[in-house]
Amino acid sequence: MTEEDWDLVAAFHAQCSEQNLLRRWGRTRLAPRDLSRLLAHAQCWIGFGADERPAALVCVGRVSRELGVFDLGLQVVDHRQRQGIGTALARQATRHARTRGAHTLSAFTQASNEPMLRLFDRLGPTSHTRDGPYVEVRLALDSLAPDPGTAPP
Repeated sequence: MTEEDWDLVAAFHAQCSEQNLLRRWGRTRLAPRDLSRLLAHAQCWIGFGADERPAALVCVGRVSRELGVFDLGLQVVDHRQRQGIGTALARQATRHARTRGAHTLSAFTQASNEPMLRLFDRLGPTSHTRDGPYVEVRLALDSLAPDPGTAPP
């Protein structure tokens, strides 16, 4: 990740409320070392709005290091939420995971993070495992219809 990328991530997070940052990261500030660790196990993309400002950050990869499981991290700036951006990025992350051999997409989030829980439920059949104030949501990628943009195996 270049210095310019760090600037984009910082500009993205500057547009997010503390509540949004807490919901996604469990804290109000993301340190460069945290993102570096994430990048060691996942691919991350920054999505831009029509105003050319960062509007979303998505990361997908083998963060948990569980065979066949890709973890999804997703955040959309406050003023761009509820516009389908998160769903579109989650679908792209699902395609990315499937093409790399994943059979499951997982997210570990706060149980109160209803937008993320609803998003996963919209993608397909999910299972939820509660752990105190957190929940792990899993989506069986094998249960989804084939992606129309890819050829069958």
